[in-house]
Amino acid sequence: MTDMSIGRAVKRTEDLRFITGKGHYLDDFSRPHQTYAAFVRSPHAHAEIKKINKTKALKVPGVVAVLTGDELAADKIGTLICGWVIKGKDGSPHKAPPHPALATKKVRYVGDHVAVVIGETLDAAKDGAEAVEVEYRTLPAAVDTASAHKPGQPQLHAEAPNNLCYDWEIGDRAKVDAAFSGAAHAVKLQFVNNRLVPNAIEPRAALADYDTGSGEFTLYTTSQNPHVARLVLSAFIGIAPEHKLRVIAPDVGGGFGSKIFIYAEETVALWAARKIGRPVKWTAERSESFVSDAHGRDHVTTAELATDKDGKFLAMRVNTVANLGAYLSTFASAVPTYLYATLLAGQYKTPLIYCDVQGVFTNTTPVDAYRGAGRPEATYVVERLVEEMAAKLKIAPDELRRRNFVQANEFPYTTPVIHQYDCGDFQRAQREALRVADVAGFAQRKADAKKRGKLRGLGYSSYIEACGIAPSAAVGSLGGGVGLWESATIRFNPTGNVSIHVGTHSHGQSHQTTFAQVVADRLGVPFESVEIVEGDTARTPFGMGTYGSRSAAVGLSAVSKAADKIVEKGKKIAGHLLEAAPQDIEFRDGKFRVMGTDKEVGIAQVAFAAYVPHNYPKDLEPGFEETAFYDPLNFSFPAGTHVAEVEIDPETGTTEIVNYSAVDDFGTIINPMIVEGQVHGGIVQGVGQALLEGAVYDADGQLASGSYMDYTMPRADNVPSFKVETIVVPSPLNPLGVKGCGEAGAIAAPAAVMNAVHDALRAVGVDKVEMPATPHRVWSAIRNAKKKAAK
Repeated sequence: MTDMSIGRAVKRTEDLRFITGKGHYLDDFSRPHQTYAAFVRSPHAHAEIKKINKTKALKVPGVVAVLTGDELAADKIGTLICGWVIKGKDGSPHKAPPHPALATKKVRYVGDHVAVVIGETLDAAKDGAEAVEVEYRTLPAAVDTASAHKPGQPQLHAEAPNNLCYDWEIGDRAKVDAAFSGAAHAVKLQFVNNRLVPNAIEPRAALADYDTGSGEFTLYTTSQNPHVARLVLSAFIGIAPEHKLRVIAPDVGGGFGSKIFIYAEETVALWAARKIGRPVKWTAERSESFVSDAHGRDHVTTAELATDKDGKFLAMRVNTVANLGAYLSTFASAVPTYLYATLLAGQYKTPLIYCDVQGVFTNTTPVDAYRGAGRPEATYVVERLVEEMAAKLKIAPDELRRRNFVQANEFPYTTPVIHQYDCGDFQRAQREALRVADVAGFAQRKADAKKRGKLRGLGYSSYIEACGIAPSAAVGSLGGGVGLWESATIRFNPTGNVSIHVGTHSHGQSHQTTFAQVVADRLGVPFESVEIVEGDTARTPFGMGTYGSRSAAVGLSAVSKAADKIVEKGKKIAGHLLEAAPQDIEFRDGKFRVMGTDKEVGIAQVAFAAYVPHNYPKDLEPGFEETAFYDPLNFSFPAGTHVAEVEIDPETGTTEIVNYSAVDDFGTIINPMIVEGQVHGGIVQGVGQALLEGAVYDADGQLASGSYMDYTMPRADNVPSFKVETIVVPSPLNPLGVKGCGEAGAIAAPAAVMNAVHDALRAVGVDKVEMPATPHRVWSAIRNAKKKAAK
C-alpha cells in the first residue's frame, strides 16, 4: 500500500473533480423559484442621495422588487460590523461610523450599494437596476492616503473628525528617540505599500433561501469562515436567530482573505429572500469585484533604523498612515496595528521599536486583510531598511543580517513589540538560501549582464510571520471580538470509514488531502477511507474558518486532539474485547495490542464493536466519535530567507526576475508537494505587488484601474522556475509541531524583489523606486538619475 503518512508528497485528491469540471462552486447552485439580484451602485465617490425613484424600474418586465436602504432600516436590519476594537493613544476606542448594507442619505465610494433590484432572470434584474433613477448631490472626495486626515479635507463621517479612525501606537517613543540621538548611523526611508485588488478566480456570490413555514434561512456563500458568517449575520446584523440560519460554503475558488468578511451583498440577499418569499441569487461580475471586494495594503510609511558603529541595530522608528477605505470592514482595524506593527522586529534583536499608525477613512473601497495581512507590509519596512543600512555601511546585506539575527539558542525570544517567538534557526535558513541561490556566483553573473547592457541586482528578504492568531484571551484583551480556537470531530462509522468534521474551510489549501494524511497517520486507517467534511454549519462543529495560515497549526491540532480521544476510548473497548485492562493496551499502526503479547485488534474492529451492544464496557457510551477544541497558546512563527535576482534593461525599464530562491521553516511538513505549491502561489502574488499590480484612484475617487485592461495580474511568463527548499524546526506550541505556510511567499517576495531592483539600479544612481516597479517607473527613475548626474 502506498505510504500516505505525514511528510509524504501525496497527490491532491481534490484535483480530479476540479480538473474534470466536477467541482461545486456557488454559481452552480440553484433553488426552485429562484430570483436574481442586481445592485444599483454609486457612480460617485462621495455624494448625498437626494431621491431614489423606483417607478421605471418596477415597470421593467420581470422585475419582482426594488428595495432600498430605508426599507432595510425599517425592517431593523443592523449595519455591517468591525470585529476588532482598536484603542488609540489616549485609550479611546476607534471611531466606527455606521456601515449600512444599503446606503441611506450618503454614498461614500464608487460602488457603494444604493439599492437592489430583484428579477425573475438576471437580465431582468440588470435592466431594472439600470432603470432606477437616483438623484445625487456630489461632494468633494478625500482620496489621498497621506493627506486624508489633514485639516481641510472633505469629511466622510461626522463620527470621525478629520477622517481619523484611530491614532495608535506601540513601543516607547522617548527611549527610541534617545537611542537615535546616540546612534552612530541611521537611515530613513519613505515609501508606499501599494493598494491591491484580491482577484480570486471565483468572484463572490450569495444564494439566500427562506423557508416561510419554519422561518429558517439557508445561505450559500463564498466564505472562508461560514460559522463566523452565521454568527455575525445573526447576532450582530440581526437577520435571524443563529439556530434559524444555516450557512453553506461549497467549493470556493480562492479567497486570499477577501472572503473572510461579511459584506452587504449576502446581508441584502438574505433580507430580500424573506421580503419576497423566494430564493435570491447574486454573483458578482468582475467589474463589481474590483470596486466591492475589500482591497488590501495601502500604507504610506516613514521608517528609520539606527545602528552603532559596527552595524548593530539599536532602534527602529516607524510612522504609517493606513488607508481603511470608506468604512471599517470586518477586521480592517487590526491589520495595520496588531497584525503589522507587532512584526516590525523581524528576525532581528532590535532592542527598541516605536510605531504609530493613523488609520484614515477615504472615499475608496474598504480595505481589509489580503494574503499576509499586515505581515507583508511589516516585512517590507524592515527588509528595505536593512538593505539600505547595508548599502550605507558598505557591509554585505547577508552579513549585516547575520550580525543582528536572533540566535538559535535564544528562543523563546520576546521582541519589544509584544510577540514571543517560539523557535527558529534564522542563520541556517539564510545559509541554505545563499547556497540554493548561488550567491557566490552572482558577481560573475552581474559582470556578464553588464556586457549585454543589462543591470543585475540581488535582493534578500529574511522574513518572519505570525500565524494562527492566538491566544483567544490575549486577542480579546486587545479588542478582538471572538475566540480563535478551532474544533474537529472524528467519527468512525460502524464499518470503519472515517469522517472528519472541521470548522476550517479549504479554498485552495488542500485540506481534503492533508487532513486525511494526518488522520491516516495518527489512527492507522486507510487514507482512502477518510472523508473531510467542512463548509456547512449544519454538519460541522463551530469553528473560526481559514485565514492567517491557521488551518494546520490550529485546525489540525484540534484534529490531533480528537484523534487522541479516539485512541483513549479505543483502548477501553479493545481492553474489553481482549480481556485486558485499558492501561495495558498500547496503540500503534492502527492496532490495539496488549503490551508484551501478540494479542491485538484493529481499529476498524474496535469501531464496529463500539456500535454493537455487549461489545464495549457497560460503563462506556456507545459509538466511536470524539470532538476536540484547540485554543493555541501562541502564534506559530514561520520564517525564512528569500533571494531574488533581477535583470533590468535600462533602455526600456523592463525588469526580469531571472532567479528566485526560497528557504523556509514551516515546522513539521505534512505534505511537501502541497507546501511547495503554496509557496509558489504566494511568491507570484508578491511579485505581482512588487512589479505589476496597483489599484489607482483619480482625484475624484474613480477607480482608474478597474479592469484587467488597467490592473496588471502576474502571469506565468513573469516569473522563473522557483528554487524552494525547507528546513524543519518543529514548533513546541502545538501537537504536530507545524507552522503556517500559505502566506509566506506573499510576505517575503515584495521586499526580496524590490531590494534586488534597488541593488541593480544603484549602479546608475537611482536610490528610490516605488512599488509596483513598472517599466515606466524604472525607466523614468533611470532617466531622472542621468539628468541629475549631468548637472
